[in-house]
Amino acid sequence: MNMNTIKFLSLRLLAAIIMATVSFNAYSQTSASDKGVMINGVKWATRNVDAPGAFAAKSEDAGMFYQWNIKKGWQTSGKIPNWGGEINTKVDDWEKANDPSPAGWRMPTLDEIQTLFDADKVNNEFITQNGAYGRIFTDKNTGNSIFLPSVGYRGGSSGLLNSVGSSGIWSSMQYNSSSAYYLRFANGLTKVDYVARDFGYSVRPVAE
Repeated sequence: MNMNTIKFLSLRLLAAIIMATVSFNAYSQTSASDKGVMINGVKWATRNVDAPGAFAAKSEDAGMFYQWNIKKGWQTSGKIPNWGGEINTKVDDWEKANDPSPAGWRMPTLDEIQTLFDADKVNNEFITQNGAYGRIFTDKNTGNSIFLPSVGYRGGSSGLLNSVGSSGIWSSMQYNSSSAYYLRFANGLTKVDYVARDFGYSVRPVAE
């Protein structure tokens, strides 16, 4: 085997190793890890939760919908069979065992969600990011931001997809035995509200 052949094979091997490393890192980032960003003292993930224990690939991706305190993801587009119109009325806070967040992350509390509304420290606006509509929250001091895509929600009784262009993320805290707090957002509307626990909304976790 001459020297040119050896060099050619070495370059191909190096390229294969690089591609494998990139693919592994991309999978790792997509499936279970997120660097997160600090916004007004709270470290937020930059992507929604997809299947339990996994992040969506990009910040613009919907991930999956979850009913409050139930660790089962539902698709965020089209009709779905066998919608589970379940409602968990037995607890005050989202239980750790039912948290779909990847390792090192958890459901945000109501207080943590409300830090996003501190107008002196956080700016928020409705934008289009890479073709996806949503609301971006930006720390005025650091410039860190999170984008929440407006992917709608699933109705509690029917499981039908509603209000694409507006959306919400669950908090870990109840409003009463049948409802829970969530961040409701759309174009021109951002507020903390409450809704029946059997609705399907997105999950955007914070660091443990």
